[in-house]
Amino acid sequence: MPQTPYYLIDKARLLPNLEKIAWLREQSGAKSLLALKCFATWGVFDLMSQYMDGTTSSSLFEVKLGAEEFGGETHAYSVAWADDEIDEVIRVSDKVIFNTANQLRRFESASAGHVRGLRVNPGVSTSDFDLADPARPFSRLGEHAPEDIEPVADRISGFMFHNNCENADFERFDAMLGMIEQRFGHLIKRMDWISLGGGIHFTGEGYPLDKLAERLKRFAGENEVQVYLEPGEAAITNSTTLEVSVLDTLHNGKNLAIVDASVEAHMLDLLIYRESGHVAPNDGPEEWMICGKSCLAGDIFGEFRFPKALAPGDRVSLEDAGGYTMVKKNWFNGVKMPAIAIRETDGTERVVRDFGYDDFKAALG
Repeated sequence: MPQTPYYLIDKARLLPNLEKIAWLREQSGAKSLLALKCFATWGVFDLMSQYMDGTTSSSLFEVKLGAEEFGGETHAYSVAWADDEIDEVIRVSDKVIFNTANQLRRFESASAGHVRGLRVNPGVSTSDFDLADPARPFSRLGEHAPEDIEPVADRISGFMFHNNCENADFERFDAMLGMIEQRFGHLIKRMDWISLGGGIHFTGEGYPLDKLAERLKRFAGENEVQVYLEPGEAAITNSTTLEVSVLDTLHNGKNLAIVDASVEAHMLDLLIYRESGHVAPNDGPEEWMICGKSCLAGDIFGEFRFPKALAPGDRVSLEDAGGYTMVKKNWFNGVKMPAIAIRETDGTERVVRDFGYDDFKAALG
């Protein structure tokens, strides 16, 4: 076993998500692109690329990674492209998606002859967090008004809508898609392709995948468009753990265990959204708070139950550590960055990347 801490991506746990994605494509015709903003650990792209159609990005570096390591279709989106990167974006992508009509006009000459799209903000979303809500007041994410899109509609061939966020409710997805059709339908019918973005938790337990397939197929047929989805979390949910070891224990009103990783450095979204991590089975008579080793007072993974008292050297597996973790890891406090390991479908494990002092130093000067 590798030295902790490390992220462990289990291909056997990844596979059920990928099989649902492939089934949905077969039944609905919708293509799926991996959202690299959520998960970009290219050591498992060999498996994922067999079930998905390509990648979508939020930056030049993600575009390049998708083109180099995943293959298939490479969609290039950014909230704002810079003058010094647009030529390379065009060179390595299959489609370029502009966030605003102004950006489309600005780079109209540079992108001439390339497949172009525009992000559209429908003004509704499923986000429970204002921080992540693309439809929040004064949102900069996409064009909002049909009358602002109309003048540039003949310069593009597709739209990207991204307004779902951890949405496990098909009825809510269906209703919002209906609202999109009602407001932007006359423009959608002029397009060749439509991306409905990510945030649809269709690989979750009990999700009515057949209903989603029928709705997507109907949307594509009625509007005569190729539909794309951009799963991030849905593609890798429950596939990855953060493996840590207990370094010390103490009692201060509660049982506290300090582990060799950090929430702020290695699972940052738990802090950002004030959420708790997960362990499985999370059962037993002993209740312990699992704490990170940084100096941040609130560096806490959560409170969990265990069969027996924890002691230095014990291992803890923090569940669902794939999405928005490795893409956000950082060197806060100089805490050793977790290695990245892959468990193959035959059960063998291999470390694909380790990090040391030289990486820490090189990142800062």
